[in-house]
Amino acid sequence: MLVPAPLPDWFHTLAAELRQWGRWGDDDQLGTLNLIDGDAVRRGAGAVETGERISLAMRFDQQSPQVGSIPGRVNPLRTMVAINTPYLGDPANFCSSDDVVVMGLQASTHWDSLAHVSYGGHMWNGVPASAVTAEGGATKLGMHKVRSLTSRGVLVDLAPGGGRLEPGHGITPAELDAACTVDVEPGDVVLVRTGNAQLMRERKRTEYTTGEQPGLTTACCRWFKERDVAAVATDTVALEVYPGEDPAALFPVHLLHLVDMGLWQGQNFDLEDLAAASAADGRYAFLLQASPIPFTGAVGSPVNPVAVR
Repeated sequence: MLVPAPLPDWFHTLAAELRQWGRWGDDDQLGTLNLIDGDAVRRGAGAVETGERISLAMRFDQQSPQVGSIPGRVNPLRTMVAINTPYLGDPANFCSSDDVVVMGLQASTHWDSLAHVSYGGHMWNGVPASAVTAEGGATKLGMHKVRSLTSRGVLVDLAPGGGRLEPGHGITPAELDAACTVDVEPGDVVLVRTGNAQLMRERKRTEYTTGEQPGLTTACCRWFKERDVAAVATDTVALEVYPGEDPAALFPVHLLHLVDMGLWQGQNFDLEDLAAASAADGRYAFLLQASPIPFTGAVGSPVNPVAVR
């Protein structure tokens, strides 16, 4: 049974150190995406050598990662609503097929919006948590505020050679330093590979989604802030290590990233093909096109991230 409890003192101390409220104005709704400027995009374009394009998306169907552990976050269910329908009544003329999808917007590869989590009654930049409503969704900080997410991407492979971190392994800043072969600059998007996406490829969905998970520790938040990273994504379902560092702080990295730092984050990125290509030629920077779908009021969005090399 869960017992209501306040966040621990160490969390509040770290949150105060990392908080960036007001950095981009009192009315800002984009957080660290403000760091993506023309220089960041040109850096990404400059990393393109062959034009190779690699999708980083997991599958979007009933075999997506969800197994029912998060209420309401259902895998995509696609249904045909028209099949070769003759619009003028004559099949020799114009016919059309259409389909609809019911899914959790964070069911597979996705970005979290800055309205995804809150604590103490506030979201990013001090926006009241009450700005998320049943009728309008995220009336502030919603996914519709993001028109583009295109920048230089940097792959940090923590399990090179096709390896995989152990379940429950907490990633440290020292490990990020050791594995990062590129000087991360303001506006870059950092993709952290643990190797966990292999489980989805091996059809071990329950193992991928439940139980102990490798992931980022709260100490990594400083690493991202010091480098002015625009966004971070991982090949795991939770982004951060699970179980966490302190039972009194549930998903503290989510809270620090999204509420205090305004740092965009993504989960369920499949980084296996990108890691293999990067290891083959030693190039770990690329142009990343990973714009979310601007659903009005959404607190998350599916995405098909593409690394252009």
